[in-house]
Amino acid sequence: MSTTGATADPLVALGALPGVAESVESVRKAVDRVYGHRVMRRRSNEITSEAALRGARGSAALSGADWALEEVRRRSDFSGDDEARAVGAALRLTAEAGQLLSVWRQTPLRVLARLHLVAAADRTERTGRVDQTDRIDGAEQVGRPRQAGEAVDEPLVELELPTAGEAHGRLEGLSGLIVAGSAAPALVQAAVVHGELLALRPFTSYNGLVARAAERIVLVGSGLDPKSVCPAEVGYAELGRAAYRAALDGYASGTPEGMAAWIGHCGAAVTLGARESTAVCEALQRGAA
Repeated sequence: MSTTGATADPLVALGALPGVAESVESVRKAVDRVYGHRVMRRRSNEITSEAALRGARGSAALSGADWALEEVRRRSDFSGDDEARAVGAALRLTAEAGQLLSVWRQTPLRVLARLHLVAAADRTERTGRVDQTDRIDGAEQVGRPRQAGEAVDEPLVELELPTAGEAHGRLEGLSGLIVAGSAAPALVQAAVVHGELLALRPFTSYNGLVARAAERIVLVGSGLDPKSVCPAEVGYAELGRAAYRAALDGYASGTPEGMAAWIGHCGAAVTLGARESTAVCEALQRGAA
């Protein structure tokens, strides 16, 4: 998507694409349903915690670590193989995203750098600092956009990789849109942030996890899902990796049909996430969970 356009609020036009209004309405109804559940009035913190866990599991599954929910719940050490590190990164990002809401609208690039630093924490020293001493493999690439010649580890995304220069330029454009604000529906804004970060893959690793965490920040910060109980990551995992890739291809095409399909896919994922938490509410009400 080009983030430089003649209109003051280019995202508004995306909200008018065929099918997008229907996706926005479907998401709103699903979100209203879970927020209106009687369990949410008494035990919303439990629903938020469970949604965070399930969302992290879903995001990790998309990145190739498709663990059972109970395994994610049980484990405490995620320092083993690549799958374990991906699950650990997803859990850390879910916890961190809620701490960055106030910063996002002012300095989104700083938030993205922080998200990558948190995701790739296993590549830095335990303090989280990256300096000229005590480096380990890949530490110098953590918490900053990739530079020319640096490889990107993101096997799920098969799109042509933009150059580092193009990625930097489009990141600045995306940041400008976020800071300026938009009257477009929250779903549209979240879908654009998610899709643009996946298309750009601005970091050398964990781009998918970072993109989905950024989408979560938009959905929560916009007020659509203020308690973070509608984990879109659950929906993306349920819809499957093939559908995720196909929808992302539509985003990258930049065509109205492709953009609408991507936004619709994101909307379907949020709706499924909301339904997941509604089911958790029902289980709690029955005393079964």
